[in-house]
Amino acid sequence: MENGALAALGQPGIGLFMMLIIGFLAGYIAEKATASDQGFLTNILVGIAGAFVGGKLAEVMDIPVFGFVRTLVAATVGAIIILWVWRRLRS
Repeated sequence: MENGALAALGQPGIGLFMMLIIGFLAGYIAEKATASDQGFLTNILVGIAGAFVGGKLAEVMDIPVFGFVRTLVAATVGAIIILWVWRRLRS
């Protein structure tokens, strides 16, 4: 990717274990921020999906995403957006 943001899955050095950790943390933080009640596996899935959404959003805004902290922030923002949209669609 030329000058693009990289989400958790696209970064060199981020393996499966680190992806699961970032996914869980992002999902957990998003769960608490949106006052949702989810399980462990759902937090991981929402966090990983949030990494893709947050990575694309950062790419559009031309914000570089690299390293653990920036990837976690992007994944958390993406997960919050996913949960917010999900709650709007369900109500």
